[in-house]
Amino acid sequence: MAATPHPLATATALEILRKGGNAIDAGLAACAVLAVVEPGDTGIGGDCFAIVARDGGRRIFAYNGSGRTPRRASLSWYQSHGISRIEPLSAHAVTIPGAVEAWHRLSTDHGALPFSELLEPAIAYAEAGVPVQARVALDIELYQEKIRSDPALSELFLHSGRVPPPGTLIRNAALANTLRRIAADGASSFYRGDTAKALVAFLQARGGLHTMEDFETHTGEYMDPISAPFAGYEVLECPPNGQGIIALLILRMVERLGPYRSGPLGGDRLHAVMEAARIAFACRDAYLGDPSQCPVPWDSFLEEGWVDAQCQRIHPDRRLDADLQTEIPTHGHTVYLAVVDRDRNAISLINSIFDTFGSGMMEPETGIVLHNRGQSFRLIQHHPNGLSPRKRPLHTIIPAMLMQEGKAVMPFGVMGGHFQPVGHAWVLANMFHYGLDLQQALDMPRLFPLDDQIWIEPTIPIEAQAHLTACGHKLALRREPIGGGQAIWIDHRQGFLTGASDMRKDGAALGY
Repeated sequence: MAATPHPLATATALEILRKGGNAIDAGLAACAVLAVVEPGDTGIGGDCFAIVARDGGRRIFAYNGSGRTPRRASLSWYQSHGISRIEPLSAHAVTIPGAVEAWHRLSTDHGALPFSELLEPAIAYAEAGVPVQARVALDIELYQEKIRSDPALSELFLHSGRVPPPGTLIRNAALANTLRRIAADGASSFYRGDTAKALVAFLQARGGLHTMEDFETHTGEYMDPISAPFAGYEVLECPPNGQGIIALLILRMVERLGPYRSGPLGGDRLHAVMEAARIAFACRDAYLGDPSQCPVPWDSFLEEGWVDAQCQRIHPDRRLDADLQTEIPTHGHTVYLAVVDRDRNAISLINSIFDTFGSGMMEPETGIVLHNRGQSFRLIQHHPNGLSPRKRPLHTIIPAMLMQEGKAVMPFGVMGGHFQPVGHAWVLANMFHYGLDLQQALDMPRLFPLDDQIWIEPTIPIEAQAHLTACGHKLALRREPIGGGQAIWIDHRQGFLTGASDMRKDGAALGY
């Protein structure tokens, strides 16, 4: 079974599974297709994280496919040039893209099919063209001014200067050629060949500090997942520099605070979850960064006494007065997918260019839209997420895996930038505290705290909105849906799979 945010990606995953590929093969092939058909959310110019369950779900590992700053990117350099923050549409926001290295490494180490075969569907779609889906058309409409600021982006996504309606065919022949070179030569084509040279020249022309050495020395990293119990299960997340630890902290608090008799959309539940999230985000912004340069005390975040103390700070009908607002960029777009194969290998995979259409820069020779993950850095001395050479930024994208009795029972994840740790806790509590099925748990109306406000979807009941306002929260209605999500439930006893794909995206969950 495969669950992805686009029907063509789901179909690709099933095709790879039918050819004899395993879950890793299918997930990577689907991810490559998403880089073509969801160009505003993902691409080979971005980063990637994965949690993989092998041997029937018993052997678990994570992969960190996020990139680092250039070697020349020092805080003193930015200070000497009068730069006090990393602008989202600048070359300085582009860390070395890590997705291609992660795909190739996972395929080489754990795939059953040749890596080149996994990229064939994406190459075909980029070359022949794909029809614009409804959600992609909405993203182009909402971010058309950003697209207009870059000639290559504008030429590709705005037809005669207009937003293309759903069904319009979009071709990216340059990206097809780039993918074809990667299929032939592997990751080295991206990090050492003509692609890297073109990207370095492009970024340097826009003031970037990137060099060929920065690309040539990039590597991802295998990691042990971190975990916490919830409702009789074990929840696995990637360790920092991602915010998976924050998802676990919110889960631990939510388990102590709920369930509430008012139900899943009761005002008291929403208030409690938002307060737990505000506390957790404050911890994230104070302590999280790249642990290779600044140790992250994630064990402390999950200690029983400390979690209890945070829960005791939450008043049932009053917002915390403490200044807990975040200071890092507001939102990101991402793609998440889950695949489970016949042998019950599973992959939970997430790939992103951060903001919608990333940095707003597309290198025209390669067809690559570059991400802007580096805008998350703080230009502050000695801060855990302070900018320094060869450092990974704090990341919002987090795949997850649910375990029971030593086996993987559900790869799952949500999209939506900062919403993601709240979303993990939201979906699991919807299922295990309120008895919702997988599809209901993903589709449930969403909200999360950001910029000293509560961003909410308009489907949150009016009574619950009134309760939040009475508690002192400031509400901000969202026009666009908050993220998306996919999940696959593995019933080991009865031998069947149940998949779900969030209605906020164009995707599908399908199996055979």
